[in-house]
Order: sequence, then C-alpha cells, then structure tokens
Amino acid sequence: MPEALTHGIHDTAPAARWEDAYLGGNGRHGVLAHGRTDDESLVITHHDLVRPDQGSGVEPPLLAPRLAAVQDALLAGRQQEAVDAFGGDWEPRYVQPFHPAFAVRVRRPAAGADAGGYRRSLDFRTGVIAAEWREADGWWRSETFVSRADDVVVHLLTAPAGGAVDAEVYLETRLPGAPDDLRAAVRSVYRPAEITAAAPRPAGAEAPGRDSALLRLRVRYPDSEFGYRGATRILAPGGSVRCDGPRVHVTGARQLLLLTRAARGPVADPAGRLGRLDTGMYALSDDHETLLQRHLDLHTEAYDRVSLDLGAPAADRDRPVAELLERQESDPSTLQLALLESLFAAGRYHLLASSGHRPPRLCGLWTGDWRTAWGGAFTLNANLNLQLAGAAATGLPEASLALASLVRDQLPDWRTNARRLYGTRGAVAPAHSDGTNGLQYHFNHSWAHHLWTAGADWLLHPLLEHAETSGDTAFLTGELLPALLETAAFYEDFLSRTGPDGRLVVVPSYSPENHPVDPATGEAAPAAASVNATMDIAAARHALTTAADLADAHAAAPADRTAGWRALAARLPDYRVNEDGALAEWAWPGHRDGYDHRHVSHLYPVWPLDEITPEREPELAAAARTALLLRGDENHSGHGHLHRALAAARLDDAGLLTRQLAQLLVRGFFFRSLMSSHYPGRDVFNADVAHALPGVLTEMLVRSRPARGDRPAGLTVLPALPACLPHGRLTGARTRFGAVVEELSWSPEQVTVAVRAAADSTVELRIAPLHKDGTEVLELTAGRLCTYTVEL
Repeated sequence: MPEALTHGIHDTAPAARWEDAYLGGNGRHGVLAHGRTDDESLVITHHDLVRPDQGSGVEPPLLAPRLAAVQDALLAGRQQEAVDAFGGDWEPRYVQPFHPAFAVRVRRPAAGADAGGYRRSLDFRTGVIAAEWREADGWWRSETFVSRADDVVVHLLTAPAGGAVDAEVYLETRLPGAPDDLRAAVRSVYRPAEITAAAPRPAGAEAPGRDSALLRLRVRYPDSEFGYRGATRILAPGGSVRCDGPRVHVTGARQLLLLTRAARGPVADPAGRLGRLDTGMYALSDDHETLLQRHLDLHTEAYDRVSLDLGAPAADRDRPVAELLERQESDPSTLQLALLESLFAAGRYHLLASSGHRPPRLCGLWTGDWRTAWGGAFTLNANLNLQLAGAAATGLPEASLALASLVRDQLPDWRTNARRLYGTRGAVAPAHSDGTNGLQYHFNHSWAHHLWTAGADWLLHPLLEHAETSGDTAFLTGELLPALLETAAFYEDFLSRTGPDGRLVVVPSYSPENHPVDPATGEAAPAAASVNATMDIAAARHALTTAADLADAHAAAPADRTAGWRALAARLPDYRVNEDGALAEWAWPGHRDGYDHRHVSHLYPVWPLDEITPEREPELAAAARTALLLRGDENHSGHGHLHRALAAARLDDAGLLTRQLAQLLVRGFFFRSLMSSHYPGRDVFNADVAHALPGVLTEMLVRSRPARGDRPAGLTVLPALPACLPHGRLTGARTRFGAVVEELSWSPEQVTVAVRAAADSTVELRIAPLHKDGTEVLELTAGRLCTYTVEL
C-alpha cells in the first residue's frame, strides 16, 4: 500500500457553478469558494438564515378531541374517513426556506482571465480551500477557511514577490432566486490604524496596527420585522484602502485579508446579534497565521480521529477530482479506490464542517441559490439520521452534539405536538423543521406526517449511540435520559387500543412517506393513515425498553413505572412477514405493501436498532433481506440507496450493499466539490449521500453493540465487505461499548484488530469471513491495547 493517504481533493479549473465550489464551514458559518483568479466569489451562508414565512411556526391544530373516533374508523378499515376527520382539511405550512447571505466579490480588473498552471485544492485536514496560478509577475495564491475557533470566514489573497494586489471588494446581495423586493443596503467605512488599535478586544489578543475598511450590509426581508446583516473587514498589508460607497478599493498591497460574518435577527433590536456584528469584527486578530492556528487546533484534531486506507495507487490519488469521477462513471466495472477513499474523507470533512450550532440541513450548510430544494430543511423522518449514520462510529461527536442542540431547543414544541394532536403527555417530533421550531404543521391528507409517532425515538437514537461511544454519563443522564422519559410517557398515554388478538395497536400510524396498497386497485391507497406501521411498532418498543433500562440503571424513575413500560412493550404486536416472504411495512391485515418506494422505514428494527439480526432473529432477518430485494428504486433518491445499504450491512449481505454502493458511484451523484446530489445526474444539491457514505463504509467494516444484561459487548469486523475491496486499513473507529478500534487491517490472508478500551470489559469478537457462527472472547483491560490477528 502507499505509505500515506491524501487528505484532500484538487481540480484544474475554477468552479463554473456554485454546486462545484469548494466548501468550508464551522457548523455556523459556511462558504462556497469558486477559486476564480480575476473575479473571485465567496458565497457566505449561516445556519440561521431562513426567510420568514407567515404560515410556518404555527401550532398544530387541536385534533386530540377527534382521536377516539379516528381510531375507531381506522380499526374498522375506513381510512379515508379517518384521514378526512383527523386534519384532512389542514393546509400544510411549509418550512421557512434556507438561503445564502451574500457573496464577497474580489475583482482584479488588471488580472488576466487565463491563468497558467491553475490548481485549486481543498485540504480536509486543515479545512483550507486554496487556489494557485501563474500570472506575468509570478505565482498568486488564495486561501479560504471558516474558523472553528473565532467563527469567521477568512480569505487571504497573496501576490507574488514584487507584485501587488490591486482589487475592488464588494458584497453581492442579488444571488440567484433572491426576492425582487428584498431590501438591501451596503456601505463602506474607513478605519484608521490608530482607532482600531484603541478598540476593545479579548484578553491576550494583539493590537492591530493597520488601516482597514469595513463593508456593512443591511438586509430586511419583505413584509417582515426580521432581517440579517453582513460585515466584511478588509485589510491590505503594504498597501492602501479607499472607501467608495458600497465598494472598497485596495491598491499596492502585498496581501489582501478579508474577515466576514453574518447574523440574522429582528432589525429593531440594537442590542441583539445584528447590533453587535460590526463591533465584533474589530475584536478579531488581523494576523492570518494566528487565526489559522487557532482554527487548526480544533478542526485538525477532529478530522484526524478516523481514517480509511483502501490501498489506492499513488498515481490515482494524485488525479484531479473531476478525472476520478469521470473514470468511475465511464467504467463502472472498475472501482476507483482513490475516489472511494476521497469520498470517505470528504464525507467526514463536510459533516464536521456543517455541524455545530445545528446539524446538517438537507443541503448541509451550503447553497448558492435562494430557491433551495425542499427549503433546505432538516428533514427528520429519514434524511438527517442517515446523514448522521457514521457520526458516532467515525469519531465526530460535534455532529451528534449538534443534533442534541436541536432536540434541546425544540423539545418544548414536541410536547405541544403531543398535547394538541394526541392529547397526551410526552413528546412527538415533527417530520420537518427549519431549525427555528419543532412544531408539526407540515402535513395534509396525503402527506400525513402528523400521524408519525416514531420521530422522537428515531431522533434520539443517534444521541444514544453518542452516549455509548463517548461514555459521557453526564450527557446521558442530563440530556438524553430526560428526553427518553418523555418519549416513554407519550407511549404510556397513547397506546390504549387493542386489536382482535388482544395485543396493543399503534393507531393512527404512518410509514414515511409511503401509502399501503389498495387491494382493489393494486395502486397506493389515496389515504396514508394506517394501523401498525412497522417503524412505529419498533420505535414504541425501543423507546419503552430503553427508557426502562436506563432509568433503572440511573435511578431516574420508580421501579413500578419502569416495569409498566416493559409490560407495555411486551404487549406490542409482533412484526409481520407478508405473503411474499418479506418483512411487512404494516403489521395489520388488509395493509398490502407497495415496493417501489424510496423509503425503507420498516427496516428500523434492522438499522439502526439491531433488534432484528441474523444471529438473534434469523427468520426475520431473512424476511428483511427479502424486503430489500423486492424494494424498487422509485426515483433513485440517494437516501434510498443509502438506507438500503445500511440495512444490508446489518444483515451481513455484502452483495446487496455493493449493489447500492455501485448506484451511488456510477450514476453521477457527486459534484466536483464531492458534495452530492439528491438524484442521479448531479441534479439537486443535497448532502445525504456525501454525509452518509462514511457511515455505510464503516458499517460494512465494523459493527458493535453495548453490553446488555447478561450479554457482553460485541464487535463484528468485516460483516459486509465487498469483494472489490480485498485490502484495507481503518483506524480510530469508535464502538458502542466505549472502546476505540485503533486499527482494523485486512487482506485475503490475514485480519488484524487492535482495540483499546476505556474500562475493563469482556467483548465477543466475530470476524465475519472466519466466524460464521461462533465468536472469540476478548478480555479488555482499561487503557491497554489488545491486538488480535487471525490467518484466513
């Protein structure tokens, strides 16, 4: 194998469209850098930037008084009547759409558009986006990063020795799709060095000694009291700055340093974030190296935790990203190992860059267009969890904790949903959110998201994985467990109806975003309301038992109450195997499965719950595999391929996983930035595939489970290894029993696993190519590296 991985990508031309721009972010601010030589465009984004919509954020309708009648109708098979009565006349309110802030433009009129030796690059380890090119006076270089330490977008343009930066800097507000009546104003402000030096700054920060200018942007949304502001501070070492209305002219500088921030809020609040934005720019260091090092101390440590080496040829690792993509798509029969390595690295980088203040949106943290697909929402019934599929295992607690922040802020709204829709205590999560609230208002009779009760358990599961991998007991008891207790309380109140067999029924119910098939027509039923969606059953069972187990372990609830939760879980219906031998999407007579659909929500007990596994439930695992085989591709949404791949990995099915992986690699899902598309053919900018792919690759190599009761922790390696990956090395993967797989290496001849545990523990190790039925028992000692090597 080559001695060293490459941790980045490069290209030989600037981005021709914003989707191909290289991306930076710190979980709050984002940037899309095009890498142009004579007219650079840095599109600035911020997680808070959503356009106000008067129809969003309203409380859901008070439907609880109708619930009993609706349940009666559904149990009697009258679906249309039920959905008409239970919010059928509700007009769906859409999420407030995410949008870009503005573009920082750097025009150099004297520069030639045709630069020699051009190369732009993105270094995942540093988060630095760079471009280098040759002009008549020598080599030029630009660098852009978003500081994780100082929350600022930093851009540096450096002239060659003896050369000078002569440029015009301005802020562009009329990005594609911007409303015609958007009210925006920009002005420039000159700031002499002596004033800047006298300004307050954090303790220990050096006093700037340079003349500078500030570009100030004020924007007000149409028909709204909200708006946003932007500020770009401009420094020109060795040169001069001149303000000219909405533009700043730089002359004769060795370098051009730009520092940019944005903020959203009420425009009439002078003491709020908008009012503080300008003054905060002068508290920042004006030394590029200082800013960069403070950022690297946080970013590089996080990125370096996990790596994947598939033994790609060094020559392939040196190829431009556009060439790697073209080679893979033109020759699907040959896996481009260098591309797969880069996708793993890029996926972790982009997930880290878009996670912090909030977890990633459908578009991560980036858009260059106000017409963002699906409003750039947090789509909670599938997409967000898929993006976070590898967060815990690939050592990115920043992403998991960003989800925890979203849940913490929205839990009061989840309580409102439960009370108004179902008349219960506890919490019901929405299917969509723009980040400003957690209310369930995006539904109608066809898209019956208000009937989906699995959301809280589904969204809390990645936080459970974080608690297990990190061993953070304070997080578990202080944040996760209280939310789990509220979820259990909802089910205590909600699970009150029984079926003909005396078992509890989940009614109403909903399997995102599918409808049962109408037996009379063979087509999807017009009403989405249902009974006993498999996902809802799995969520109820998992929420009740997990809340009981954790509450007992931490004395968080009386013993009689936790016993009641377990008894309630035991009365839930069994999963159903349908007439085709597949795990049914609804465990209710009369609900037939429709297979050509992008979602596979009914495989929730397979992934991520591990309730159905080949070892513990072989018959149900076989039925789940049949369900995967029968599932159609529908419109080839990327998240559908990802979800099926994750389920295939849990079922130890390398063949099924490989087929899904191939679809993602050869059908044009990736832009030249290695951010992904929702559909094949690079059609709609969407982060699902890019962010989830590291989770898929990790699941096929490492699977773990925590200790439960008398059952020790478990570690399975290479459970679904594709035949096209005969060699490899994964380092740093986290396990759900609190240990780190410091190395997993494999070849056709040998497998080596090196594990370091945080506490003494017993672990059942299964190496899938060797142990078909049995396991090896490892006794791990806290802090010591345990290495196990086996010849194949």
